[in-house]
Amino acid sequence: MQLKFLFFCLIFVGFFSCKTPKDVVYFQNSENLEKIPSASTFTPVFKVDDIVSIMVSASDMDAARPFNLMQGSSISASGEGGATGGGGAEPTYLIDEVGEIEFPVLGRLKIAGLTRVQVKELVKEKLKIYINDPIVSVRLKNFKITVMGEVARPGSFTIPNERITIIEALGLAGDMTIKGRRENVMIIRENDGVNTYHRVDLTSKTVFDSPVYYLAQNDVLYVEPNEFRIKESKARSNTLNVVISIIGVTLSIITLLIR
Repeated sequence: MQLKFLFFCLIFVGFFSCKTPKDVVYFQNSENLEKIPSASTFTPVFKVDDIVSIMVSASDMDAARPFNLMQGSSISASGEGGATGGGGAEPTYLIDEVGEIEFPVLGRLKIAGLTRVQVKELVKEKLKIYINDPIVSVRLKNFKITVMGEVARPGSFTIPNERITIIEALGLAGDMTIKGRRENVMIIRENDGVNTYHRVDLTSKTVFDSPVYYLAQNDVLYVEPNEFRIKESKARSNTLNVVISIIGVTLSIITLLIR
């Protein structure tokens, strides 16, 4: 009788714990040496509350100096979108609620909605009346993504460049656990105050064509738990409730016996 019970338990555990390749393998149906052109291209644009570094240089550095923060100086980064930092070496600017920054000498510049290259050309064009052949360096300083759910190391990650794919983001988070739904990964993206939700299937090679294959700043990648993980969580919760109930009843009986 005990052997039969043990055999039944092993079958039960095996049935619910084993995952088929269809559930866990990425990029299925991809052939050996197959070339899959990615139709998804992404160039990030600056948004409200982004922090942007803009550095101006030229052959005559004295002419360029007024367009950069002086060593030891600091301009408050308030809602008016001023410069920040105070370090002098790399001036940074907070894009305000109307999409503008307050740039030294040039005044207010609207850069929200522009790419890094577009901002670079905008500043260079305005500098031409002050500097011959200005060199402008533009960088997004707060490119951050968040990975949540059934991954090994959930959290927020700061990206040193301006391009990261879904695959790279999962790599930063230590990949999905065996209990994550690979066919239904959610990307939450905010545009102009509105959140949009995209779902991608990482078991299919069509993920490379997804419009969210390249993540944007502040994107949230969420890996849903599979059905077994949900059932497991519910079972643990039910077990805990039963244990708490038993303890409560036991304490009540002991109290009555003591009286």
